[in-house]
Amino acid sequence: MTRIAVVFHSGYGHTLRLAQAVADGAGAELLAVDAEGNLPEGGWDSLNAADAIIMGSPTYMGTVSWQFKKFADASSKAWFTQAWKDKVFAGFTNSATMNGDKLSTLHYLFTLAMQHSGIWVGTGLMPSNTKAADRNDVNYVGSFSGAMAQSPSDASPEEMPAGDLETARLFGQRVAAVTAQFKGL
Repeated sequence: MTRIAVVFHSGYGHTLRLAQAVADGAGAELLAVDAEGNLPEGGWDSLNAADAIIMGSPTYMGTVSWQFKKFADASSKAWFTQAWKDKVFAGFTNSATMNGDKLSTLHYLFTLAMQHSGIWVGTGLMPSNTKAADRNDVNYVGSFSGAMAQSPSDASPEEMPAGDLETARLFGQRVAAVTAQFKGL
């Protein structure tokens, strides 16, 4: 049995819905970074015990939110002892625009995982990029390095495109499968 943790920050609820979909697919524990940039009680213990850590943040100004950055900086204690070395890592993000510089956020998460000497997992999903493609298709945003979602700035979290949520769920499944394979299960 593998243990997977999804650590994320959500400003308005959209990234929370994405995190829930990822966690559903992965069978993972959710660890929300709060409005002050802190983990819930026991959060660090859960991350230390996890075989895989999936990180998520909204894309704000081309990178992670300051709350997620505070968490990332605090993870330097685990980095110093290489406590997360050889864990499986993955990442996801959401923003209001189709591009929104989401790749910069995924690069930040990837770099953080590499600093922790982790093993990165991408989506493993082909993009929906034909003329017949629909906004609710899987991987419509077309990311390979991590799950990306787009939520219109005037849309509630309940109005998120179903395709983005399904992309997140399938991404979580892939991370769980790779983690089990990596552990030899």
